[in-house]
Amino acid sequence: MPTQHRQILVIGSGFGGLGAACRLQARGYDVTLLEARDKPGGRAYVYLQDGFTFDAGPTVITAPFLIDEIFAAAGRKTEDYVEIVPVDPFYRVEFHDGRSFSYNNRMDEIEACIRAFAPGDLAGYHRMIARTKEIFAKGFLELGDKPFLRFSDMLRVAPDLIRLQSYKSVFQFVSQYIQDPMLRRVFSFHPLLVGGNPFETTSIYALIHHLEKEWGVHYAMGGTGALVKALTRLFTELGGKLHLSKPVREILLTPDRKARGVETASGEVFEADAVVSNADIANTYRKMIPAAARRKYTDERLEDMRYSMSVFVAYFGTRKQYPNVAHHTIILGERYQELLDDIFHKKLLVDDFSLYLHRPSATDPGMAPEGCDCFYALAPVPHLEGGTDWSVEGDRYMKKILDFLDAKYLPGLKRSLATSRYFTPLDFETKLNSYLGAAFSFEPVLMQSAWFRPHNESEDIGNLFFTGAGTHPGAGIPGVLCSSKIVENLVCERLPI
Repeated sequence: MPTQHRQILVIGSGFGGLGAACRLQARGYDVTLLEARDKPGGRAYVYLQDGFTFDAGPTVITAPFLIDEIFAAAGRKTEDYVEIVPVDPFYRVEFHDGRSFSYNNRMDEIEACIRAFAPGDLAGYHRMIARTKEIFAKGFLELGDKPFLRFSDMLRVAPDLIRLQSYKSVFQFVSQYIQDPMLRRVFSFHPLLVGGNPFETTSIYALIHHLEKEWGVHYAMGGTGALVKALTRLFTELGGKLHLSKPVREILLTPDRKARGVETASGEVFEADAVVSNADIANTYRKMIPAAARRKYTDERLEDMRYSMSVFVAYFGTRKQYPNVAHHTIILGERYQELLDDIFHKKLLVDDFSLYLHRPSATDPGMAPEGCDCFYALAPVPHLEGGTDWSVEGDRYMKKILDFLDAKYLPGLKRSLATSRYFTPLDFETKLNSYLGAAFSFEPVLMQSAWFRPHNESEDIGNLFFTGAGTHPGAGIPGVLCSSKIVENLVCERLPI
């Protein structure tokens, strides 16, 4: 018989954990959320330094309707908790030769930019966008919030995945329609925002083009941390219990290998009917579950899986403003495929790089003191398997990025530098408990997607569920929010109240 007041424990307060906690609390479960750090947010942590506000991780908000769904499930409205505004352009793509491409969802402006590079690619662009709408309808609307728990789930959609050419990479998909080499980069860089190599990430991720075209790219006023605060406030208003500075040491199991609670690093025990992990999946299995209790996700299997690249993030504030710099700038170096090969395969820290430059004060002056600007620059780098000693390389790499930006994009940067800090792959491993310091968990290649990705319901441990970047459907705010919706439905099905 169903039991009232089911106790659910959520490990980690990233967007996946917060989404699942809010949804389950709204459904009538008693949810306790345990966060290892001193503030909620996970990768969306916030640093306050010398009057500047630095969002540590995710900065691009797409599919805002997924956020609205969480508040609506609790009978609330998003706008009563946080202000989310559109960003225009979505991105300004800067090339090594001085040319740029402003990317938004206004067709006349996109067409003008394409004409400036390769007028002959206009017709191909329109065919590509039409195709991404089909991929979006299948890959996101139909499958994005559905669990793949059985191989038959994969077989059922296999014909559609084949028809949509999911076996091709995003770059191969784009290259069918676009011939100009620079435009191919413009329309294929998106997988890097979720930890994937455009030359290997399944073309299902081309759906991002339609997602952005249809709903735009957005920003939460006050930074992404304001969205964390909004969801945290909603969770506690609904009666949820949040405990900070409570790293989980072990997931406690019954004799028949079902989760029954957790023990924290300090020895405190929290009992529960089910556990939802928003922590890194590889390290949830490796560090929180005894090896003897695991059948599928053994240490050997986890070591054999492919992990995303990591990132080096330089945070800095300036005493001057750069009004000509867009909110989101993608700076692509001269090398593209060769650079990605060095990062993903050779795992080398090389001398050249491409950057994502984030200037939130372009939209939200309150992120910096008056007359100042706030930035972060993100460089894809190898995860820790490459052997880079970041305790040595961190300062050098930071200087290299600041020198590059000073010379090319932010003149006078070093003279006007007001404050700075950085975050390395080693920090991903130590502060965020990410296996190998991978910034986005498992690499989103086809054989690590959908059914092939670690499931939202553990295959090894009963009453253990997963949300976040490492499970289906994958990384990025839309992906992890979809995973929280999947977990809500699975918990309600397995443990009804």
